[in-house]
Amino acid sequence: MKYALITGASKGIGRALAWELAARKYNLLLVSRSANLLNEVGAAIKEKHSVSVDTFPIDLSLPDAASRIRDWCLSNRYNISVLVNDAGYGLWGNFDEISLEDQMNMMTLNMQSVVQLSYKMLPMLKKEQAAFILNVSSTAAYQAVPTLSVYAATKAFVLLFSRGLRRELAGTTVSVSCMSPGATSTEFMDRAGMEALKAKAKKFEMSPEAVAKIGINGMFAGKTEIIPGFTNYLSAKLAEIVPKGLTEKIASAIYKTDS
Repeated sequence: MKYALITGASKGIGRALAWELAARKYNLLLVSRSANLLNEVGAAIKEKHSVSVDTFPIDLSLPDAASRIRDWCLSNRYNISVLVNDAGYGLWGNFDEISLEDQMNMMTLNMQSVVQLSYKMLPMLKKEQAAFILNVSSTAAYQAVPTLSVYAATKAFVLLFSRGLRRELAGTTVSVSCMSPGATSTEFMDRAGMEALKAKAKKFEMSPEAVAKIGINGMFAGKTEIIPGFTNYLSAKLAEIVPKGLTEKIASAIYKTDS
């Protein structure tokens, strides 16, 4: 039985990724903080796609979260061939106006949990004839973004970690991909405190379902980087060749706060 383990699976892109994998007849292991939301998603997926769905509610920012997830998988003898590291969030505002505690927690979830879970799950993934890791980054990874400075840096970390790990695992049965979505119609902007920018972002938003389909297709195709949407792809690639000072100036104008 094929299992896919997905973090951040109760909402947004993570939930859409779970639905997409279930449609391809993968059994699911759903991880997120909210037990109620996980159970709702799991029940709906089971009813629609007739796959096995188990849930593990946990705060991934806890120091032992990855070990507890690994132990749960081992004790239940799940054959995991897909790991999706989707859990993460952003905080919008000037660096010195957001609490340090909140920013450190964001760094833990966005970066540390990805590294820890990848490390703990790799021995299981390597046992499979074909296995995949999909790490979810952001188009913010391709340039510095004032007022999203720490968030963008965490997503750049995810992108570079994914590329490096992919090279290390070349020749094994494990393929590593990184997906970097742009604006997506999820609750991300609400949690980040970006209500003032929602109208502007709506013009460029993709649905989480569209993002998930592109992401899973790219993962199974063995792509290194997956950037859903032509506009997002173009902006990410331009950021690689345009002088950094210019991309930072443009990003500053887009994401500026009133303070």
